[in-house]
Amino acid sequence: MADTLENINPKLYRKIDERLITAEDEDEDIADEFDAREIFDIIRNINDPEHPLTLEELNVVEQNLIEIDNKANKISVKFTPTIPHCSMATLIGLSIRVQLLRALPSRFKVNVEVTPGTHMSEGAVNKQLADKERVAAALENSHLLEVINQCVGIKC
Repeated sequence: MADTLENINPKLYRKIDERLITAEDEDEDIADEFDAREIFDIIRNINDPEHPLTLEELNVVEQNLIEIDNKANKISVKFTPTIPHCSMATLIGLSIRVQLLRALPSRFKVNVEVTPGTHMSEGAVNKQLADKERVAAALENSHLLEVINQCVGIKC
């Protein structure tokens, strides 16, 4: 992380209410499919690498930017950096990807991308996040993994 903040005064957004769990939700005999809200709940509390705020509070992740195809086992998440030249975009994308890979069944193919038109290096960031070998190499870097773990709330 840099010593100076890129976005000194980010705009804050209201968090959505927690999802209420009903008796139907608790029935273990019913195989329910994942929905966008469930995926959002998994990633909404990831910490921003630069600010003591969550990705939800900064509007970096939104429920309406999540697509799920349960039949094809595919999940797509788009995220919106707070500024168009955010140097943390790849780290944020990696944090989202890692959180989902840790929380979801292994059958899912997870795709994480920058929301189109929201970052100056959108293509390069998306290419990095889509490259399994580059993601695996990044996760082998102990310093980078420590930063990602801090973002997803795991104490090292």
